[in-house]
Amino acid sequence: MTRNTTHFGYQTVDEDQKASRVREVFASVAPSYDLMNDLMSGGLHRLWKRFAVGLAQVRPGERVLDVASGTGDLAAAFARAAGATGQVWQTDINEAMLKAGRSRLNDQGLLLPCAMADAETLPFASGAFDLVSVAFGLRNMTHKEAALAEMARVLKPGGRLLVVEFSKVHPRLAAAYDAYSFNVLPWLGRFVARDEASYRYLAESIRMHPDQESLKAMMETAGLVRVEYFNLTAGVVAVHKGIKPVA
Repeated sequence: MTRNTTHFGYQTVDEDQKASRVREVFASVAPSYDLMNDLMSGGLHRLWKRFAVGLAQVRPGERVLDVASGTGDLAAAFARAAGATGQVWQTDINEAMLKAGRSRLNDQGLLLPCAMADAETLPFASGAFDLVSVAFGLRNMTHKEAALAEMARVLKPGGRLLVVEFSKVHPRLAAAYDAYSFNVLPWLGRFVARDEASYRYLAESIRMHPDQESLKAMMETAGLVRVEYFNLTAGVVAVHKGIKPVA
């Protein structure tokens, strides 16, 4: 029997093992996730997310699905924009991250519906949402094409898909970025999160993720149109946006 394999960072693993390996990583880092984001990016992740929120253009009354919602930065911003007449759902495959996000948003006075769900099999009806977002989660998914197709499925015609993810940095910065990623990030992981291996995986998973043009093509294959992307911080992060066509 032929084994179906995929990558877990630089390791090759059976496809049916990846989700559980990713789940273990995020269960480990959940308690220090927000602090590590600030330290690793020097606070830039807040600007990247602010740009994404502006690009999303959520309006009052809209329904939004935040996939791989984590600790809920985007979900919180979308909930405020959608207002009392809208609805924002949080989903994540990892229970620890979902609980951390729910607790954090509750502290802000935001009680949002949430579901523990695999992005490849979303538990929502087709055409249910005006916007679907996934921030820093797509690269951890085993079958990215299937996940993108599911996100497109649950969008209404004319709805938007927003993907925020680490991407291909400008070549002039590549050497410095590699040195930072494979030395500083694991060091921070060891001394702050007490988990060096998970942050080494983070650096490796970024290198294995499709570049800007490849992800654009994948979104088009999923049925989205007018796909565009915006490089932030010289391509350290890219924000992709696509529209589900109106039949």
